[in-house]
Amino acid sequence: MRNHSIGIDIGGTGIKAALVDTRSGVLLSERIRVETPEGAEPGDISLAVAELIDNFKDLKDQSAVGICFPAVVQHGFTRSAANVSADWIGLDAEGLFADALKRRVHILNDADAAGFAEIKFGAGRGSKGLTIMTTLGTGIGTALFYDSRLIPNSELGHIEIDGVDYETMASFAAMEKDGLSFQEWATRLNRYYQELEKLLSPDLFIVGGGISKKHELFLPLLDLKTKIIPAETRNSAGIIGAASLAAEIFRG
Repeated sequence: MRNHSIGIDIGGTGIKAALVDTRSGVLLSERIRVETPEGAEPGDISLAVAELIDNFKDLKDQSAVGICFPAVVQHGFTRSAANVSADWIGLDAEGLFADALKRRVHILNDADAAGFAEIKFGAGRGSKGLTIMTTLGTGIGTALFYDSRLIPNSELGHIEIDGVDYETMASFAAMEKDGLSFQEWATRLNRYYQELEKLLSPDLFIVGGGISKKHELFLPLLDLKTKIIPAETRNSAGIIGAASLAAEIFRG
């Protein structure tokens, strides 16, 4: 079981888990999902995750667990909180989950986990230079990789353009809220990606999030210097990335 790890993807509405083959990025079990407890308090979420882990109780206790979370994560501490309780801010989340699960735990930002899955197993395999993964959903999550190495906690969805936190204009949620056509949304997306080009000169953009399944409706409408391609791991990206990075860290 050395190449098997459990991936946990914690969100504001649901918590998902699966066993991952960390050599191939393939799920070895069905994805199990429970609702995120109301209020998303640390104690309640740790209990919910512990109950999910019980589905894998046939695995040895030393099997690694990777957890991705909607927050900036520094050295195991959650420094922000998106759609979860403010009690997560400044919390030793890695210690909380390690105590609750009685296993080795690595925790990271959810966009970083999705990006890691794409770099290791998906559209970004073998990429050189600067790759920027963006996830288009309720907001815009981002992950930076240089020569396939993660630079954590980029949070570029909050970049200010024309005096506005631009994820409020260019996220998929903003498209739905404002009733935009794909053409109209693409105009906003183009503005966003051009700003990233101006600031960072990336070599590749990867676009994830649920809407990336319909990438043919909006990516061809963008006019960028940088190659932009859809993600491949999609709804399992957080689970795969969290499990695989945990496995690398604990093997090392």
